[in-house]
Amino acid sequence: MNRRILLTIFLWLVVAVSPAHAATLPDMLGRPVAVPDGPLRLVSLAPSLTEIVFALGRGDWLVGVTEFCDYPPAARSKPRIGGTMTPNLERVVQVRPDLVLATAEGNPRDRVAHLERLGIPVFAVKPDGYAGVLASIRTLGRVLRAEAEAAALSQEMERRTATIRRAVGGRPRPRVLYLVWADPLIAAGPTTFIHDLIEMAGGDNVVRERAVPYPRLSWEEVLASAPEVILVATHAEGGDRPLNGGSWSAWQSIPAVRTGRIIALPGDTIHRPGPRVVEGLERLARAIHPEAFPPGGAR
Repeated sequence: MNRRILLTIFLWLVVAVSPAHAATLPDMLGRPVAVPDGPLRLVSLAPSLTEIVFALGRGDWLVGVTEFCDYPPAARSKPRIGGTMTPNLERVVQVRPDLVLATAEGNPRDRVAHLERLGIPVFAVKPDGYAGVLASIRTLGRVLRAEAEAAALSQEMERRTATIRRAVGGRPRPRVLYLVWADPLIAAGPTTFIHDLIEMAGGDNVVRERAVPYPRLSWEEVLASAPEVILVATHAEGGDRPLNGGSWSAWQSIPAVRTGRIIALPGDTIHRPGPRVVEGLERLARAIHPEAFPPGGAR
């Protein structure tokens, strides 16, 4: 740690004052976290957390977000504190947060531990499965004193989810391969919340590997799994669209290739376990069961 960082941390420790009033709340790892009263100076270590904070009406509390936090547009004007895997300790300390929001799977534990040793409270969420996404929203509602907003948001998400499930219910369940990355081929496995979304959207996830959440696949493994629908996440703005790719054309024995059911979907609405995951669920359902939905909808 260089002298500048040490000085920054020293100044933080000198000026930091323990809050006169703080409620102790358990985070989603079961750890007690002291959450000060009043408006909070928040740092978010993940795009999904930033989206939840804004959706609960607390965007003005954010004093630091990651370089990947780009939604809603107002998030782009917030101070940057580094990446989700590489948050910059010095920058976090400089914005003097009352509370840092982290994800159990997305943020390195050693960085979180550093912040806690400095006396900065870190509240972690762990959105296991789709139910865990809803639970994390309600939990943060309690932390941010926005319980009514969190209840209304989760109820609306549940209502939209029920509508989608009714639309695809009773239909044949095609074999689906969801690729979070196309080169190399990295898929969503059954221990991920994306797996839940595929199942809820009326598909059958072909990936059964449980040891790794997002396994890397070979072309031979894709061929053996015989997906009828291949969904490929894009990492730039753009709507849902069929993919016409030379790399796929050589694999005509794959059902999805033969029928042209290789579809690109915007990854940000599917990969972020936050309020827009329902939009991602509808995109998945429309891609898997286009016959179940009228034209238009989520784009």
